[in-house]
Amino acid sequence: MARVVCIHGIGQQFVGERSLHATWYPALADGLTRAGSPDLVDPDDVRCVFYGDLFRPPGRTLAVQDPPLTAADVGEGFEAELLLAWWEEAARTDEAVPPPDARTLARVPRTAQRALNALSRSRFFAGIALRGLVLDLRQVRAYLCDPAVRDAVQERVAAAVTPDTRVVVGHSLGSVVAYEALCAHPRWPVRALLTVGSPLGIRNLVFDRLLPGGTGKPGDWPGGVRQWTNLADESDTVALVKDLRPLFGDRVVSKVVHNGARAHDATRYLNTPEAGRAVSDGCGLD
Repeated sequence: MARVVCIHGIGQQFVGERSLHATWYPALADGLTRAGSPDLVDPDDVRCVFYGDLFRPPGRTLAVQDPPLTAADVGEGFEAELLLAWWEEAARTDEAVPPPDARTLARVPRTAQRALNALSRSRFFAGIALRGLVLDLRQVRAYLCDPAVRDAVQERVAAAVTPDTRVVVGHSLGSVVAYEALCAHPRWPVRALLTVGSPLGIRNLVFDRLLPGGTGKPGDWPGGVRQWTNLADESDTVALVKDLRPLFGDRVVSKVVHNGARAHDATRYLNTPEAGRAVSDGCGLD
């Protein structure tokens, strides 16, 4: 019976529940150790919700078999807007990335190509192929804009939460999934929410598209949660807005951590004492 339920973000379509658990649990355990609670959570206490397969092309087993994607595959509207937002934030935090100019901000033709070229110089996006970046954009759009995808992901979260669950951890897009799930199920026994590398604070593209369920609205407190901790690395381009308090209220505990070159890495977030303390405190709430 899971005391801690973890929800992954984008770009995980080629892993699974067990492989996520194999990397997330040790990082979480290290964070708990740093926080002074080394024996609080056993492997069986942690469950990883997996939904990446919903974005994996059917019938394909290797990434190299997927059709090539280029800048022309970046969709207009949501995908182009999010790509531009990533570019602006990467330029702000990384001097190697040239900022978009006034002409680019007007969404002229080839803006997507210019954005991808600029992001190729970013430390944050180092190692992410153009194809992978385009797929990441599509995954965010699919969850936020496709009701069938959203429902399928939410069903998996609901199946993972048990009467023993006290903490939900959401990384990247998983923080959006976690927030909506907790808002929609205020009677769940979850007492603490930990969001890391979260895009929840991005107005228009993410925040204003949230569906808290029922009569809820974006910015509502997530269900029966008593404690919400949000961690962001200053260089995490996905977590454009580091402080969620202006949108979700002063009860959110927002902290900046330092993850080195892998600013958005889930395990770098989870092994911090800040993450360990949030989980430890949450497990102690009843």
